[in-house]
Amino acid sequence: MTYSHRAALLSLLLGLLISASPASAQYWTTSGTQILDPNGEASMQRGMGLGGWLMPEGYMLDMGGSWTEMQEKVADVVDPFTANEVWRRYRENYVNEKDIEKLVEWGFDHVRIPFHYEIFMDLQGNFIEEGFTTMDEFLGWCETYGLPVILDLHAAPGGQSGGAIDDSDGVARLWNEPDPYQDLTVLLWEELARRYKDRTIIIGYDLLNEPVTPNSIGDGAQALRDLYGRLRDAVRAIDTDHILFIEGNYFATTFDKLTPPFDDNMVYAFHKYWSAPSIGTINYLLAIRDEHNVPLWLGETGENSNPWFHEVVTLAESNGIPWNFWTHKQLEATAPPTSSPIKPGFRALLNYWNGNGSKPSAGPAQAALYEMVANLHIDSVEVRIGVLEALFNPDFGSMQVPVAANEIPGVINAVDYDLGTQGVAYNDANPWAVTGAPGGGNTGGVLRNDGVDIEVSTDTQGPGYNVGWLEPFEWIEYTVDVTETGVYDITARVASSPGGGSMVLSVDGTGLGTISVPATGGWQSWVDRTLTGVSLEAGERVLRMAVGRRGDFNLNTLTFTKGSGVGVEDQEVPKDLRLESLFPNPASRSFTVNYSLPAPGEVQVELFDLMGRRVWQTSTSRAAGEHAESVAVGSLAPGVYAVRLTHGGKSETRPLVVRR
Repeated sequence: MTYSHRAALLSLLLGLLISASPASAQYWTTSGTQILDPNGEASMQRGMGLGGWLMPEGYMLDMGGSWTEMQEKVADVVDPFTANEVWRRYRENYVNEKDIEKLVEWGFDHVRIPFHYEIFMDLQGNFIEEGFTTMDEFLGWCETYGLPVILDLHAAPGGQSGGAIDDSDGVARLWNEPDPYQDLTVLLWEELARRYKDRTIIIGYDLLNEPVTPNSIGDGAQALRDLYGRLRDAVRAIDTDHILFIEGNYFATTFDKLTPPFDDNMVYAFHKYWSAPSIGTINYLLAIRDEHNVPLWLGETGENSNPWFHEVVTLAESNGIPWNFWTHKQLEATAPPTSSPIKPGFRALLNYWNGNGSKPSAGPAQAALYEMVANLHIDSVEVRIGVLEALFNPDFGSMQVPVAANEIPGVINAVDYDLGTQGVAYNDANPWAVTGAPGGGNTGGVLRNDGVDIEVSTDTQGPGYNVGWLEPFEWIEYTVDVTETGVYDITARVASSPGGGSMVLSVDGTGLGTISVPATGGWQSWVDRTLTGVSLEAGERVLRMAVGRRGDFNLNTLTFTKGSGVGVEDQEVPKDLRLESLFPNPASRSFTVNYSLPAPGEVQVELFDLMGRRVWQTSTSRAAGEHAESVAVGSLAPGVYAVRLTHGGKSETRPLVVRR
C-alpha cells in the first residue's frame, strides 16, 4: 500500500470516528464514581421528583390510601364520566410546562418522573398509546427548558412492596407471583427502551422504586438481584446507552447481593427519610461506592423540616452525591416547595371519606373535585420560600432574615419569626423527625416548615395561626424596626391549659423582662399579659422570645404600645444564682445558656476545654430574673467542654458536648 493510499485510509477512518463521536457523546454516562453529562461534566446535582402525577399517592391529596382506593373514593361521589374528567384535569394541572419552567428557575438540574405501569400497559400486556403521548409531551417540555429526565417505575405490575406507594392490594405480587408480573415488568421496560433509546434528554432508567421482598419467598436479596439481571438484559438488548439506576431492597436502603455492579453504566440509588442527617448514616453507602467505583444517587429525600433538608443536602453534596427531592407539590402541606389549599367543599369530601361527615350530593361533590384539581395548577399554589432556601442557599445554616415588616410600635405575629435554621432564627426541642416515622419539626404541620410548632388558631384577634407546644428553654427571634426611641408596654396574647409557664423577652441580647403565663382554661382560650415600662432604642433590632423553666403555653401575638415609663417585670426573682440548662446538649453549631439571677449585675459566661484552657467568654450586665445567652460553637473542635456561669462572686458549671 502506498503512502498516499495509507493516508487516504487513515483520513477516512478518522472522519468516521469524528462523525460517530457526537452520537455516542450525546448520552449521559458514568465514569468511576461520577455521573457525567454529554459534555463530560458532573452537572447532575440537585433534582426534583414529580411524585403524585403519573402515580398518585393518597397522602399527597389528604385522601390516604392507594391510587386504586383514591379512584374508588371519587367514583363513590360522582358519576363515571365526571370521575374520569376529574383525573384528566388532575393530570393536566398537577404537572404541565409551567411546572418545568419553575423547576429550572428555582435551580433544579434534573427531574425524576415516577409512573404507574398502567399509564403505558395493561395486565394483558397491551400498550396504551395515550400514556406514551403524555410522556412524549413531558419530554418535549424538558427538552425546551434543558431539564434532563430519569424515568422511574414507581408502581410495577403486581406491586413491588405491598404498600399504598405501589398501588398494590397489600401483597407484593411481583415477588409472590413472578409469573406473570415479572414477565410484564420486563415487557414494559423493553417497550420503554425501544421508544426512548434515542431520547438524549433522558439520563437513564430507575428500574424499580423502593422494592421490598417479602420473607415468604426466602432469599429476597437474590430474587431482587435476579430480576435486575433480567431487566438489564432486556434493556441492554435494545438500549446500550442510557444509565441504569439500581435501588436497594427495603425501600432503597440495603444493597445485599447487588454488589459487585452488574453493568458498566449503572448507579446505586438510595433513599433517605426520617434518620439523622449525619455521616454515620451513609458510611456504608460511601464504602460501596469507593470499593466498587460506582456512583451513588440520593434518589429520594424530603418529608421533614427545613433544617433537616439543609443538613441532608449539605451532607450529600459534601460527599459528592447528587440528590433528588420528594416531591414538588401537595395539598396543604409544608414540606414541598409548593402547596395547594384545601377549600371547604373538598374538606367536606375528606370528612365523608374519613367517616366524619355525611355524603355530599353529586353536584357539590363535582364542584369540590373540579375546584381541588384546578387549584393544583402552578399558578394557584403557594410557594414555600423557606423550603427552597433550605435546599439551595449555602448560607441557610447561618442566615437570619425577616419574613415580615415587624414594626414597633405595632403587633408582631408569633408565626412571623425570622427565616433561618435551628440555633440561628429559633431553637426548638425537636427541630426534625429522625425516629423512623413521617413528619417534621413543626408539630402542628401548618404554615411553615421549620422546627417551630404552629397550629391553626381560633383567636379572632390574631392572624389565624399561633405558635404552640412551647417547651422550656426554646426561643424564637424576630427582626424588628423600632421606629422611635422610647418606653413601651409589651402585651403577650397567650393561652395555656395547665399554666405556670413564662417567657423571657430580650432585644439584641439585653433583657427586657419576664411575662408569666397563667392557666387560661384551654389551649385556645386567650388572655393578655403585659410587661410595662420597657425602654427601646430606635433602629433595627432582634427581639427574642425565650421560654423560661416551664413551657406549656401557646403564643399568638406580641403587641408593643407607647408605655408609661414605669417598669414592672412580671417574674419571680430567684434567691440564688441558677444555671438552669444548656440546650441543646450535645450541640453542633450553637447552644443556649439558660440562667436566673437573684440581683442585677455583671454576668460572665466562659467555656473551658478538658485541658482547662478558656476557649470562649463573654461578660454583660443583666437584670434580676431569667435570661438566655446564645453561644456559637461551630468553630470548636468536637469534644467535652465545661461551661461556667459567674455572677456576684458565685459560679455554677455544667458539662457541654460539642459534636459534628
